[in-house]
Amino acid sequence: MSRFALRLILILGFAGALTGQNPQSWTTPFPPHRIADNVYYVGSRGLASYLITTPDGHILINSSLESSVPMIRASTEKLGFRFSDVKILLVSHAHWDHNAGSALVKELTGAKYMVMEQDVAVTEDWREVGFPVWQRSNIALQTRQSGSRSQGRGRVKLGGVVLTAHLTPGHTKGCTTWTMKARDGGKDYNVVIVGSPNVNEGYKLVNNALYPNIADDYARTFRVLKSLPCDIFLGAHGEYYGMEEKYARIKPNGPNVFIDPDGYRHYVAEREQAFLKALDRQKSERPQR
Repeated sequence: MSRFALRLILILGFAGALTGQNPQSWTTPFPPHRIADNVYYVGSRGLASYLITTPDGHILINSSLESSVPMIRASTEKLGFRFSDVKILLVSHAHWDHNAGSALVKELTGAKYMVMEQDVAVTEDWREVGFPVWQRSNIALQTRQSGSRSQGRGRVKLGGVVLTAHLTPGHTKGCTTWTMKARDGGKDYNVVIVGSPNVNEGYKLVNNALYPNIADDYARTFRVLKSLPCDIFLGAHGEYYGMEEKYARIKPNGPNVFIDPDGYRHYVAEREQAFLKALDRQKSERPQR
């Protein structure tokens, strides 16, 4: 039995142990597909991973679960690209459903792993995070080699492609929204890959000793998101941008269904209102002195 086959058996066994925590869609395959230009979807039905291809190798955004990596590799190869050509690995944020597979991706490809500065500690040690245990990063699956760090905003360049990292904190301290340009039908479009503006169940927005400025960080995130020009709206989960519904509308030689600036604006506005509602509720629930 090969080393990879043995590793795969162990991975699938671990994935089975997490079935009670993972939505089924996280491990359900989804057809890989082109979004625009050199931007492709290679994730599962519920966990988004993106492949940005270049002549000098490829960039992968989100390794997802460790059990997701064989699926991501298969999707990459089905599109006609070599998984071993992934040179840079990025993530949207340091929650294990988006980065638990990073160590395996690095092992299989030798990719350089680049993480926002504020999420490095969580990436390296899952105990250092002020969120409920089930949302913690890594589940001890990561190596302690995070690679390069970015502070607030930085650029990742490979083969003529430029990805810009925007710090959009709150969901995690280093939650990252990625932007780039993509060409489709002879036109250039602004692509925005949202990290996450969600306030998950159990998040403490008021009097959070482990993350005192969490509410201010969320407010910053919405200012950043509203400032970004967006034509093609993507995100860490396909449900953010209606991935399944849009994929179903793809037609040969038809319009690009992923061009959706109005959908982006509506999504950001709705998520901001959800955050403000949660903040107001938690403020009203504070014990009175």
